[in-house]
Amino acid sequence: MGQVLYLECASGISGDMMAAALLDLGADTEVLERALNSLPVDGFETEISRVNKAGLDVCDFRVKLDAEHENHDHDMEYLYGHKAHHGHGQAHTHESYHGHGSEAEGKETRHGHEEGHTHAGHSHSHHEHRGLPEIIKIIDQANMSDRAKETASGIFHILAKAEAKAHGVPAEQVHFHEVGAVDSIVDIVTVAVCLDNLDITDVIIPYVCEGRGSVRCQHGILPVPVPAVVNIVEANRIPLRLTETEGELVTPTGAAIAAAIRTSSRLPEEFAIVKTGIGAGKRNYERPSLLRAMLVECMEKEGADEICKLETNIDDCTGEILAYTMNRLLENGARDVYYTPVYMKKNRPAYQLTVICDEARREELERLIFQETTTIGIRRIRMERTVLEREITSVMLPSGEVRVKKCRLPDGKEKSYPEYEDAAKLAREKGVALQRILEEWKRI
Repeated sequence: MGQVLYLECASGISGDMMAAALLDLGADTEVLERALNSLPVDGFETEISRVNKAGLDVCDFRVKLDAEHENHDHDMEYLYGHKAHHGHGQAHTHESYHGHGSEAEGKETRHGHEEGHTHAGHSHSHHEHRGLPEIIKIIDQANMSDRAKETASGIFHILAKAEAKAHGVPAEQVHFHEVGAVDSIVDIVTVAVCLDNLDITDVIIPYVCEGRGSVRCQHGILPVPVPAVVNIVEANRIPLRLTETEGELVTPTGAAIAAAIRTSSRLPEEFAIVKTGIGAGKRNYERPSLLRAMLVECMEKEGADEICKLETNIDDCTGEILAYTMNRLLENGARDVYYTPVYMKKNRPAYQLTVICDEARREELERLIFQETTTIGIRRIRMERTVLEREITSVMLPSGEVRVKKCRLPDGKEKSYPEYEDAAKLAREKGVALQRILEEWKRI
């Protein structure tokens, strides 16, 4: 199991905000540099700095484009010049099929250490419209892990699907005029590399806040949330909370990142905060443009804790499919998985699949059950359980060493068990029966 990340999206989410928050959590900048330097694109620099926003010292990640690659992303009059001043008086970037940006905003106080990096690569014309295959090829050529490549590719696939629906074309025909531009590729690759470097495997996003109003793009004036964001949150069932803020708080890249990495919408009832990172956006609204990211650990209650039980009846899957599903569920964090023979309507023989899991893993495991089996519905129950205090120690038997689980009963007495996998491994290594190893354990 990797680390668990909680994203507080009260001010929305964008690519650069997410990248900055992960860097503030301690993602390795040298690892990121190697990945960005290997991208077969040019015309950009990145800058990592500290800025003061709403009185807070936070991290800022900025993609600086050269004159050839610059576009309307930072042209405030272009984006908001179509309407009168709307209170905050600030414009911001809109990114989608028609216009990407790293979300420029009003003035902010910059201070402290700044890291500026120039990234060389193969030349691409500013007017080039990249399709999804070209972008995936760029990602595949980058110097980063397979897991990071999979994350970055997944984000772009979500964007392509959303833009295809918005414009009524197949995903393969979507040409990302500006989402495929250098700054967007850099934002997404940075997020993927940092998530991998921090070993984040679970991401909790209870909801995402969005503003209202409209924004100008190359195709005209669009309502907020823009169509691409609407399509992403609809397809991925991301809880959306609309605010009174006039402006676009959620960019398509931000929405796609949330959709690609979110594994749960529910925080544990009790948790410890291991570390906090805050990423700055480039906008000034009534609420500060900040994304707070927390590495959290679930706090185990002494004596009792909560688990989730998932159940579904299946009468038209083969034994091989059920076995494969069990293994996948266990590999993806289920605490226990078992099948019970049952008889359904009209006396049809079937199996009841039961999965015991933590609440944080529930949504991912439900998706896996729907993906691997023919079921169309899953029951879930939250349950409390009483857990004995336990510890793992090692014991030397005549045949070799095995781990032992010691449990303490409420009356203070202890009972212990040898770990089955250790005993079985020792029996295979010594070429003896498993029963002999267990008998050695009983005699000590």
